Amino acid sequence: MSIDFKGRVAIVTGAGGGLGREHALALAKRGARVVVNDLGGARDGSGGSSAAALAVVEEIRQAGGEAIANGASVTDFAAVQAMVNQAMETWGRVDILVNNAGILRDKSFAKMEIDDFKLVMDVHLMGAVNCCKAVWPIMTAQGYGRVVMTTSSSGLYGNFGQSNYGAAKMALVGLMQTLSIEGAKYNIRVNSLAPTAATRMTESLFPETMLKALQASDVVPAMLVLAAEDAPTRTILCAGAGSFEAAHITLTQGIWVGRGDDAPELLAERLAEVRNRDGETVPESGTAQGHTELTKAMAHQ
Repeated sequence: MSIDFKGRVAIVTGAGGGLGREHALALAKRGARVVVNDLGGARDGSGGSSAAALAVVEEIRQAGGEAIANGASVTDFAAVQAMVNQAMETWGRVDILVNNAGILRDKSFAKMEIDDFKLVMDVHLMGAVNCCKAVWPIMTAQGYGRVVMTTSSSGLYGNFGQSNYGAAKMALVGLMQTLSIEGAKYNIRVNSLAPTAATRMTESLFPETMLKALQASDVVPAMLVLAAEDAPTRTILCAGAGSFEAAHITLTQGIWVGRGDDAPELLAERLAEVRNRDGETVPESGTAQGHTELTKAMAHQ
């Protein structure tokens, strides 16, 4: 089965370099017309230049593809709407959104300024919200959409010095969970990608030998699968160095301890049972928790 994107229009944010550039090039190579979005700022989000996005557009065009550059900041909803309008005026549709734009402002939580926490949340989380909101009416009207969030193991599992980044990246998974439910009847599939790759955002996190093994292009197959016509939905794919895994938000079977005055003590004594993963499930929606709890409660009436 060949995955192709002929006739599709894709927007890739943060596509001037690193993962975003690889995503844009791969989508174009397989037939998509691509909006290459990049503010052109530094790793910490400061500054801006259109040079990087224009260079990627030129690469795509030299290879026989179609692409346009856009320098909108994903934190500016009006600018994001203008970017989406640009795609519609140029090609008449938007089929794929890859939310890849991001910045880093790493410090331990004790030393982190609150403004650095807010800015990272704004770029990663609200940037994705802005882009999703701008394309959502188009995707619902045409009955087709594929959205890829870029999450991270730092959000899924934590990482020292990245409380802001981790919080934003886990929030994107929550956004994915609900948008996938709301978009299902419109054939909008929403997934998340957790990459491990050598980019300017990760160059200080790994030794040189490891960076050479973590090529950004190795992550692209996962993105293509999540953006394809036959894509899954509500899937978290992890990718790096040629390997692929899936992450899940699960719910254990748990126990019922009731409402007695000794409920806290009973819970503390039996916490290992609560955390026991035998028979855990991947809930289809947030109502599963309440259903599970009510079922146990009713059984003890």
